[in-house]
Amino acid sequence: MKEFKGKVAVVTGGANGIGHALAQEAAKREMKVVIADIDKEGLDRVESEFKGLNADFMTVYMDVTEYSDMEMLAKKTIDKYGQVDILFNNAGVSVMGAIWELPINDIDYIIHSNLYSVAYGLRVFIPIMEKQNTDCHIVNTASVAGLITSPGAPTYFMTKHGNIGLSEAVNYQLQEKGSKIKMSVFCPGFVQTDLHNCDKRRPEKFKIDWEDPYYQSESYKEGYIKNTHVITTGIPIDSIGMSVFQAIEDEQFYILTHPQYLPIIGMRVKNVLDMKNPDVNFFK
Repeated sequence: MKEFKGKVAVVTGGANGIGHALAQEAAKREMKVVIADIDKEGLDRVESEFKGLNADFMTVYMDVTEYSDMEMLAKKTIDKYGQVDILFNNAGVSVMGAIWELPINDIDYIIHSNLYSVAYGLRVFIPIMEKQNTDCHIVNTASVAGLITSPGAPTYFMTKHGNIGLSEAVNYQLQEKGSKIKMSVFCPGFVQTDLHNCDKRRPEKFKIDWEDPYYQSESYKEGYIKNTHVITTGIPIDSIGMSVFQAIEDEQFYILTHPQYLPIIGMRVKNVLDMKNPDVNFFK
């Protein structure tokens, strides 16, 4: 896709962080933008901002962990704009902690937010795009955490690996049927966003029980401090929108923004092929 003016972009998690940057870039390119989020205050801020930009946009309050909400998002988009040209399957959360310590509720929360939501978006929007029979693009926001692993956040790595595997397999299916839909999977490292505060936007069904032993533990406190540090010291978000849109223009599947991780990705692949055991000393 080379031309964006007048086309329609749908962005989940569009009120904050990477989603917000993608929505801004879409507006700059004179696209019609549908900004979906569970953060009501964030949507209010976006409403004010995008009106100031004289953008053609719509905000939708929705929960990506509910399939019916994803259907509602698609219906509102088609009712207002009649088509969808780019889907940014972007919404996601971060959960730190050892798998044997995490409350089951937290495990469900991150799987539904980071993986089910991506599957829901593909399930709902691909048939719409196919029916249009026009050039379309889907960008699934994963992470470099889908290409490497470390001890810090196993549930996060699990969902991001799943996202990339899903994206690759669906892309093969679309190629196989000669679809006009192109795909990308966005795999950034740490970016200066508000991801470390994602718990403020949890759906009620995944509400934190602060009496749970995990939330009283030192490991929770240490994990939150570390998560906050690596996110707030990540790369500036300014170039993210431009980088992703350039990849769409180039029909580039893997979008990597942090070259310092490339040797680690290569080493991991080599270790797999050489059947070498994972060694935690690598991180010391």
